[in-house]
Amino acid sequence: MPRGTLTRLEEARELTEYNRTLFERYARRLRRLPWKEADGNVELGHLTPFRTLVHILNVQEVWLVYIVRGRTNELSDLFEQENRHPVDWQGFRAYSTRVWSGIDETLRTLKERDFVRRVRAPWMPGRYTVRDAFFQATIEQAHHIGEIIGAMWQRDRAMPAMTWMEILRQGPPRHRSRAARR
Repeated sequence: MPRGTLTRLEEARELTEYNRTLFERYARRLRRLPWKEADGNVELGHLTPFRTLVHILNVQEVWLVYIVRGRTNELSDLFEQENRHPVDWQGFRAYSTRVWSGIDETLRTLKERDFVRRVRAPWMPGRYTVRDAFFQATIEQAHHIGEIIGAMWQRDRAMPAMTWMEILRQGPPRHRSRAARR
């Protein structure tokens, strides 16, 4: 289907592909840094680049694995899980795999009609839909990636390209699951 005529489901898949590709680029770049730099306090909203990446995973998981699927009654238990707050790259990889696999599962189960369905996050007033949840996760990730870019620029560290066009131009990412391509 040509761009501009995508269904909401296809748009969600594209947003997710972009988010995951961008996220993995930044995780790879930060993994190459000395640990003290990747997890050193640079006064971001979540203090360190590493912890900011963890927060992005937290947001993606809550919105796209729990809220979109109507699993809000499970959030209290989720928030208690220690593995949602890894303290090293090994724990980070395990948590990242879990989150992106959960999002792939969400995409496999969604139907076009689901995008207008109302969803609810207990901490947020207002009315919003499944479509809004995908945009919330995307926009929040973009803000936090911007924080990381700014902090790394202050340390003369070049960061990967993050624009929609550059990421899409490079073709399908290696990580993309068969289910997400449907």
